[in-house]
Parts: sequence; C-alpha cells; structure tokens
Amino acid sequence: MPDHFYTKTITAVSLVSLFTLAQSNANEYSTMSTQTPDKIENPIGQNSHDEHENGHHDEQHKQDIHEDEHHDDHHHENIERIQVRATRLGRIVSDAPMRIEVINAEEIQEKALMRPGNISMLVAETGGVRVQTTSPALGSANIRLQGLYGRYTQLLSDGLPLFGGQASSIGLLQIPPTDLANVEIIKGSASSLYGGSALGGVINLISRQPSGEFEGEMLLNLTSKEGQDLTGYFASPLSESFSASITAGAHHQQEQDLDDDGWIDMAGYNRITARPRLYWSGDNGANLYMTLGAMNEARNGGTLPGKTVPDGNEFKQTIDTQRTDAGFVFEQPFSEVMNLNIRGSAMIQQDEHGYGFSLEDDKHESYLLESSVSGYNDRTDWVVGVAVQSESFHSETFSEFDYSYQVPGIFSQVDYDVTEDVSTSISARADRHSEYGTQFSPRVSMLYSPDNWSIRGSYGKGYFAPTPFVEEIEAAGLSRLEPLQGLEQERASTASIDTTYVIDNIETGLTLFASNIDGVTELQTIDGVTTNSAKQVRLVNSAGETRIRGAELLLRYRWHDVKFTGSYLYTDSSKPDSMPTNRTPIALTPEHSAGAVIMWEQHGKGLLGFEAYYTGTQKLENNPYLDQGKPYWHLGLLGQITLGRVSWFLNAENLLNVRQTKVHPLLLLEQAPSGTWTTDIWSRNDGFTVNGGVRIQFGD
Repeated sequence: MPDHFYTKTITAVSLVSLFTLAQSNANEYSTMSTQTPDKIENPIGQNSHDEHENGHHDEQHKQDIHEDEHHDDHHHENIERIQVRATRLGRIVSDAPMRIEVINAEEIQEKALMRPGNISMLVAETGGVRVQTTSPALGSANIRLQGLYGRYTQLLSDGLPLFGGQASSIGLLQIPPTDLANVEIIKGSASSLYGGSALGGVINLISRQPSGEFEGEMLLNLTSKEGQDLTGYFASPLSESFSASITAGAHHQQEQDLDDDGWIDMAGYNRITARPRLYWSGDNGANLYMTLGAMNEARNGGTLPGKTVPDGNEFKQTIDTQRTDAGFVFEQPFSEVMNLNIRGSAMIQQDEHGYGFSLEDDKHESYLLESSVSGYNDRTDWVVGVAVQSESFHSETFSEFDYSYQVPGIFSQVDYDVTEDVSTSISARADRHSEYGTQFSPRVSMLYSPDNWSIRGSYGKGYFAPTPFVEEIEAAGLSRLEPLQGLEQERASTASIDTTYVIDNIETGLTLFASNIDGVTELQTIDGVTTNSAKQVRLVNSAGETRIRGAELLLRYRWHDVKFTGSYLYTDSSKPDSMPTNRTPIALTPEHSAGAVIMWEQHGKGLLGFEAYYTGTQKLENNPYLDQGKPYWHLGLLGQITLGRVSWFLNAENLLNVRQTKVHPLLLLEQAPSGTWTTDIWSRNDGFTVNGGVRIQFGD
C-alpha cells in the first residue's frame, strides 16, 4: 500500500481528536433542559410546524408503508412518524400525497457493513433503483430510477445539491454512508420541486443530528480484494444553542486484474473525506444548519504497467478529483403559522483525467440560493419561493465544451386534505434557463387511504438541460466528441399508481409506472470518418419518443426477530430505431429483476442475513461478443456479533463468483469511435468477495 495512504489515514483518524475536547462539553450539558434536543431535532428547516403535524395530520395518520422494520410497537410508532424532507412541506411520510420511499437507519447500518466506502449498495438494493456502471475502467456509476437515465437523478444532501446540480457518475462512489439517518427517494419527475436536474427523481441523503450527549462511532473494514476503509462519526452539543458533528474517512482499493489479461477489472483508488456540520437553535424558534465538505481521490484503471491494448499501446485511465462544498439552511418563524426559509450551497470540483495519451483538466461549479415562505391552516399546507441556480463547466484542454447555465426560478406547492382519507398535492416551478429559455414543470399527486390501504397517484412533467456528459463521454472523455450544435432540452412526462395494503405484520405493494421522454440526448457516430479522425462522435437529440413502462411488486413480513423482504421489477423500455416505424429496447435495462432478503436481528446482540438478487437478460450495444446479456444471480451473507459497544462483522458477497469476464473479455478488439476500450458492464465484475471488520461506538 502506498505510504501516502497511511499518511492520509492517520490524518483522518486524527480528526477524532477534534471531538475529544467536545466530550467534556457534552458531559457538562448532558443535564440541560429537555427542550434543547427538541430545538435541534429539525435544524435544516423543512417548514417545521411539528405542532401542526401532530394536529390535523394525526387524525388521518395511517400505518407507514415503509417503516415496519422494528422490534416492538413503541419503536415502530416512532419510525412511522418520520418526517420526510425531500418534499417542500416536510410532511409525515405516510400522510404525504406524493410517494416517498424511505430507507431507514436500520437498513443503512446493515448496508454500511457490506460497503462502508460508498452508498452504491445502499441504494442499489431498493426496488425500482438500479446502479449502472458507466465506466468499466474506473468503476464509476450512476443511479437509474424506474429505468430512466442516471443523469436525470438529482442527488441531495439534507435537501442541498452539495454534489452539484448534475452530479458526475464518479460522485456516487465517493459518499460514505457513515453519518446517514435516512435516505428519501422520489421516483418520477421532481422538476416541480428541484428544477431540471430532477427530471427522473430525487435521492435525498439525510444526515444524523446530534443528540443531547456526546456520541460517536468508528468502523474499520478490510476486504479480500485488498480494500480498506476507515470511517468515523462524532457528534456533541457545544452549548445550549449549538451542537456539531464531523464525519471523516480514509479509503483504499488496490487495482485488481481478475482474469490476468493485463486490463484492470477493479479500479484502484486512495480517497479521504471530511464533513463537519454545525447546528444552532435560537430561543425564538429560529434554526441554522451549516456544513462544509472536502474530498480528495486518486483513481487508476486501464492497463497494468507494461501491458497493452490490442493496438500495441499502453492505455492508462486515471482521474484525480478534488471537491469542496458548503451549504446552509436557515429557518425563522414569523407568526404562529408561517415560516421563512433561506438556503444556499456551493460546490467546486476539479478533475485531472487521463485517457491513454489524452490528458484533460477541468472544473465543475454549482451554486444555489433559495428563499421560501410556508404556512398552514386546518386543511392546507403551502409554500412559495424563489431560487437562483448556476451550473458551469470549464475545460483547460477542450474549451469548446465550456458552458455556464444561469437558472432563476419560482416554485410553489400546496397540499390540501379533502377529507380524512383523501389528500392532494399540487406543485409547479417556472425556470428561466439562460440557454433553453422558459421551462414550466408541474406535478399533481393524490392519496386515498381508507383503513389499511394507501393508494397514490401522481403525474408530472419536467425538463433536463443537456451537457456533454452522457454516460459514454464520462467514460471516454471529450477528445473525440464534436462540439455541441443545435441541442434542445430533454423533456419527460412521468406517471405512477401506487397501492399498498398492510395487515398485522404483512405489507404488500404494487406500483405501476410510465415515462415518455422527448429529445433524449444520445451519442452518434459521424458517418464517413476514419479511425484517424480527431472527431468521430457527436451528440444529437433522438428523433422520436423514448418510452418506459413497468411495475414494482413488494412484500414485507416480520415474525418476532426475523424480517423478510421480497421485490420484483418489470421494465418495458424502448426507443426509436433507425427506421421510424421500428423500436428497439434501451440498452442495459433488464426486463425482469427480483430480490429477496431474510434477516434475523436482536438489537445489542447481533444479526444474520441472507440476500438473493436476480437480474434478467438485457440488450447490449457496441458489444462484439453478445447482443444480449445473460441472466445472473447475486447471493450474499452477512453476520454481526455485538459485545457491548463493539460489533464484529463479516460479509460475503457474490457467493456464486459471477464475473462478466468469465463470459467474454472486457476489452474490445479495437477502440470504439468514442474512445473507450471496453464493453459496457452488464453483470458483476468483481467476483466472490469477503469483507469484515469492527465497529466501535462511543458516548453515554
């Protein structure tokens, strides 16, 4: 392992000492008034009218369809009252007309044992969500919601776009789950809430909030593929009004050539991360949340030293990334029923790419400033606000692809309780895009919840502003791409019907969904060019409509300390073919996929779980070996033993040792027009892997 990684690891560990001083403050304030935790409970300002939520919404509160993952009635009730923040009005999840899926803290803790370094596994094993590898050389990936392209998914942290309005695929692999309390998922167009970057939906990562006492944990993880993770989370009150937390991590992965062909199958990386957070709560009900984030990573793929691709040359693929971000949320009530909310964020990411002999240096910048006023009465919650977003890209190597988008907008949302069993939500947003003009994005949702049923319907429209960074270009770079000309915005309409029935310890769910996307940006090979041409591909808008239809099935059952979850996803996706009357399936979109998880857990003692996931056939493009991917199973085992504050865990992934390179080589016979040297990843490519380690908790 490189010496500099040990240095970075020691640096990350030393961050723990920042909070040892705060522990004495925690002891000093552990006897503070019980009002203090209540003040800190909702510091990021999602229209915190808790008295209102405990009033008329309680009258129609139904059993939460997402939160039956607990061991006793008291714990169950606490979780089902969870207040979601991905919507503008912060309603209780079971009362919200818009469907919001919640991954709770228990599930997050389990997935963190399997993949402590990033959130890819956490979201990948959620129904209707697929994590798709976009660069086989570097292992980068994005998140597809109900078959929609990953660039349409907006990734938020505590409601802020800290990873950029249009987060790069590599960003998903740089976010550890250490400090997460919940994850909220909205599927389908959410442009009415968050603008053009949320055409396909939103994933909102909700951080843990400090309690009234010092608390913390550290996790050390080792893998059989020469990977190491060290993460830490510490939180403490600082005074009666202030509290703080910090999350830090150091991560290393050694390059792996699993089929001995000279091409790296698992990219190597060294990464360090740090994120402090500060919370303030005033006596007049005002709340302030502030955060800073820093991440540094060096990632290596491509050929091993001395090895070559079929043209006889080495082709090393690398990316060095430095990302810094900052964000704040301030909320001030100015009457008994109205609140002022101001939030903002800034993100700067600098990348140094290497694609063989081609080097590319660039910078992404993203900024947000937003202000809103919200209120409520007996039956109505509402919010209206204004926002200004900025997205820019600057390349030192290929300046013809520079862009700067300025997007002022206004938005509004109204939730209305028609009866005790029927409620509606209407939201809309109007943006003035500096490049693509005025864009209007509406969404309407309805909830009907008699007895043990919850029936939701939703319809929305949205847009997406094209950039050069479709999946193929993120993998290959800009060197062979023709400058953008005449691109139009991508527009989509999405609709869904969701039905859930809960009785005793059994929950069942059925979701039907559909999406139509006009003008999808896709990569096209330029006719008549030779392999020696500098520019061989261009981006164009698809001439027809891309269509996605599908269904999700869900079953959850709990028996004492054992819980079972089963899911199935059917996806029928198609896009226009070269012939106007023909249609072809969308590549890398399995028609059938399913999963089952059975878990035994006793809090404070341990857990034991087994999971099985099936992925069916899928169409492949630009693959000389196969036209259709083969179906495969992914099996895993997880065990943990807890002794006091120390938990030992062992996890085995991919028990069947599935690996795409067992079916065909990853390397192409010749370089693709875009510049890539590999086929797409349609299967697992890591093989059987074991990881294990220890988690230590601190605090009273």
